[in-house]
Amino acid sequence: MADRSRRESTGTATAPPAQQVWLDEVATAAARDAGSVPVQLLGDYLPMLADAAVSGRRPERAELDAVALLGRQAAEQGISAGRVVQLYLSAARRLWQDLPMVVRSGDSEVVRAAAAAVLHVIDDAVATLAEGYAVARRDLVRREEALRRELVDDLLRGDSDLGSVVERAEPFGLDLAQVHQVALAAPSRRLPDADAAISALEAVIFDRLGDRDVLVATKEHLLVVLAPAEPAAAGATVPAGRDSELGELMHGELERLRHGRPWRVAVGRPHPGLYGIARSYEEAREALTMAGRLHVDKPVITAHDLLVYRVLLRDQPAIVDLVAAVLSPLLQARVGVGPLLDTLDAYFATGGVATESAKRLHVSVRTVTYRLGRVKALTGYDAADPAHRFTLQAAVLGAKLLSWPAETRRSTT
Repeated sequence: MADRSRRESTGTATAPPAQQVWLDEVATAAARDAGSVPVQLLGDYLPMLADAAVSGRRPERAELDAVALLGRQAAEQGISAGRVVQLYLSAARRLWQDLPMVVRSGDSEVVRAAAAAVLHVIDDAVATLAEGYAVARRDLVRREEALRRELVDDLLRGDSDLGSVVERAEPFGLDLAQVHQVALAAPSRRLPDADAAISALEAVIFDRLGDRDVLVATKEHLLVVLAPAEPAAAGATVPAGRDSELGELMHGELERLRHGRPWRVAVGRPHPGLYGIARSYEEAREALTMAGRLHVDKPVITAHDLLVYRVLLRDQPAIVDLVAAVLSPLLQARVGVGPLLDTLDAYFATGGVATESAKRLHVSVRTVTYRLGRVKALTGYDAADPAHRFTLQAAVLGAKLLSWPAETRRSTT
């Protein structure tokens, strides 16, 4: 049990054979009490206790450093702090109960002094053990965070060596052959407490989806969640609302945090394989960007909902030409181009109902009809004419995506 060379180097006296057998028995029983924790984690703790009971000697610095090292080893082996402390306390209890009668004297003062000495060793050893354990856990967490960030970067980039990424993903429980989707969460300001946000998301997502095939990290001031999806979802038409379940789950939990509100969450579509992860990430990131440009007021958006805008942007020179050809005449309007574009946008969003458009814009119906008349007079396109509506609506959407015009819009007539 106890290492002879370590005891000699730290100054702890080597126990006689009979006493060593007794200490080994105490150590074995204590390890069993703690749930079969490796008995080697006791090191020279029991000889230190026995020596304190007999002579009152306090442990030396080198002996406590050895205990701290044992705490680090316990953390690295994945043994819980509670079980390690239980090992040390159980060992002390059993040793005190089984101390030879020469130590357990009938003289109360002798017993009191021995007990005080043993308690001092327990205090010093357990505190040092816990400190070593905590240091190791912090180091492990930092190491895991760094590995997780590197893995997330490679997964989202999509051009890394497949074999290397698969090997590094395995400890995190990721099966890259499965179908995954990526969701991004953006705070209203700079990402506040990333650790708190990650912990909150991990707790709720692990509870709902399990801890395999789920990865939560940060990237470019965004929270990134990689989660499994149904295999049938990849490349299939997703029922309304189904592809936003992950986003709704994330948004509901993030809104509980003290900082970062209001949050906006974007969810990419499910795709299979390593390159599908990168594709889902690009869709989610693009959805966040387009939602900002389009002034979408929904807190959770999906790439599926914005497919039409991706089509518009796919041929950007064409959409730039469309916007310029159709909407440039509006720059001459006395009221400004902004109110006219806003009116067109509201008119199309309400299905061409002027009264509903007026309510949305907080203006009169007469103002809406006047503005639509000015659009027709300046551009030649009538928003009420089905033959013109598609061209006008596509141009308005393109203007929003391109943030056209660059000048600040005026929102009043």
